[in-house]
Amino acid sequence: MHTSFVIVTVLAGLAALIAAAVDVVRADWVRENMRRYGVAPWTLTPLAAIKAVGGLALLAGLASRPLAIAAAAGLVLYFLCAELTVLRARAYTDLGYPLPYLLLAAGSLALALA
Repeated sequence: MHTSFVIVTVLAGLAALIAAAVDVVRADWVRENMRRYGVAPWTLTPLAAIKAVGGLALLAGLASRPLAIAAAAGLVLYFLCAELTVLRARAYTDLGYPLPYLLLAAGSLALALA
C-alpha cells in the first residue's frame, strides 16, 4: 500500500465526515446555500448520511481495496452532482466549495486503481 494512497484516502474520508457533520449541525450558511441552489431543506439529513457513509467506507477501504474504490467512486459522483447543482443554480462564485472534496475523492479513486 502506497503512502500517497493512505494519506489522500484518510484526508478524503475525514473531509467527507467533516462535511457531513456540518450538514448535521445545519449551519445557517449551509441552509442558505441549499435554498439558493433550489434544494429542499429536508435533504440535508440524507445528504449528510451519504457523505458520512462515504467517508467511513473510505477509511475502512484502507483494509479493503475494492471498498476503497467503491467509496471513492461514490464520493466522486456525489461531489460531481454537487458541482452540477451549483452550476444549475448559476451560483458560479460557489463552484469552488465542493471542488476540494471532489479532488480528494478523485485522487483517492485514482490511487486505489493504480
